[in-house]
Amino acid sequence: MSALSERLTAARKAAGVSQLDAGKHIGISRPTYIAIEKGEREVRPAELVALAALFKTQVSRLVRQDTAPPMIAPHLRGEIPQAAQEVGVSEAIDKLAEFVDDYQFLLEKNNARLMPVMAPPLIDRASRELDALPARVAQYERSRLGFGEREPIGDLRKTLDEVGVHVFVDAMHSRLAGLYSYVPGFGYCILVNRLHPRERMRWTIAHEYGHFVYDRDKPGVDYLNAGGRKPFSERFADAFAANFLMPAEGVRRQFEDAKARSGDVNVGDVCRIADFYGVSMNAMTLRMEGLKLIRSGTWEFLKESGVRVSDLKRDAGISEPDQKPVIDTFPERYLLLAIQAWNNEEITTSQFAKLIRRSPLQARDLADRRSRIDEEGLLQVKLNASVLDRNNAPA
Repeated sequence: MSALSERLTAARKAAGVSQLDAGKHIGISRPTYIAIEKGEREVRPAELVALAALFKTQVSRLVRQDTAPPMIAPHLRGEIPQAAQEVGVSEAIDKLAEFVDDYQFLLEKNNARLMPVMAPPLIDRASRELDALPARVAQYERSRLGFGEREPIGDLRKTLDEVGVHVFVDAMHSRLAGLYSYVPGFGYCILVNRLHPRERMRWTIAHEYGHFVYDRDKPGVDYLNAGGRKPFSERFADAFAANFLMPAEGVRRQFEDAKARSGDVNVGDVCRIADFYGVSMNAMTLRMEGLKLIRSGTWEFLKESGVRVSDLKRDAGISEPDQKPVIDTFPERYLLLAIQAWNNEEITTSQFAKLIRRSPLQARDLADRRSRIDEEGLLQVKLNASVLDRNNAPA
């Protein structure tokens, strides 16, 4: 009963329901309900179903025995002002908690370990060199992660997954850009709003990674348009993202190359440089203004002109793909763990589908595509086939 009791307690707190109201909902007194959470009184099947509905969770999640419930919901919600709950913060926190719970479940099923966190050195928080500190730290991170001084960052999400920062993507309230949290016993997590443009999502990931670099264990919420004066940590994260995604040396080189070609730098050139670094026109224009490469107020001029960025891109010769790559909700390693657990019959097809948020048919199709290496029809190998030399394996 201990695991079930733990999960009932965590789910109730995450849902913001009192023990008295939980007891009333299933027709028992508060002391009797407390006995359930203490493991002193068995919860009946009908009561469990009713509590799952009240706590807005699944019965299958409550009865998991393998892993302890993640403490992200009360941990992160306690840091968020009550007024902020109106814009879907609670729902986003609960969603992230579910993702972490499922990730821990898959790790247990596969007898796997978390990726070790390759964390950068802690920053001296006494420093307030806003102009110099984010640029210096961003360049250090680019070098540490192998990106150098000029090149664009390719798959940022995959890179962060490899250093132990888990990035999830799903729909949230339109005013929310992302969440960042440290989950005890699991690690560092980012949740990004799928409803935003790809460039904005990429910026959000870099911004939240800035919190990982600066705040490390302090959770927070990133709003699309935060009002009022931002605290230093937020300003650091913004400046870090700009320097991380658009390195000064690289942007200057691109600018000089464009100028050398025609003797001028125009709006189309700025569009092409933004596309090269995978950022929005807004972000690149402001970055180039900050580097004093173009006139101050250029972005305001473009915005007031009413021109659409999509039209600028088309005129600049930047073609949009007919079918954009699908951005999955889960990191690559999560999907591989789910497929492996299903292949090994550790989970049912129904569980597999629920874990990756797909229909059973779609789940089977994903497993089939990911589980086979097919090279010109000559080679077909299961993804979980061992490649170790068992004769020379270490003792």
